Amino acid sequence: MNISNGTIIRTALLILALINQTLTILGKAPIPIDDEQITQLLSLLFTIGASVWAWWKNNSFTQNAIKADEYLASLRNEYE
Repeated sequence: MNISNGTIIRTALLILALINQTLTILGKAPIPIDDEQITQLLSLLFTIGASVWAWWKNNSFTQNAIKADEYLASLRNEYE
């Protein structure tokens, strides 16, 4: 998937707006956030997402990925 940063930011802001609106309707205090906090939150979410993705992509969890690793190792052993 090629999701743009703009899409991620707009989605996060929409979610925050919906949460704030729901809290206001329920008579609760809305989330007190400013631009800096939004930037930090989005940065944190992006970092977590990138970290999980990189970790997942660099580790073989599926049976096919494990077989592919074994095949690659056998090819390397053939040419050494």
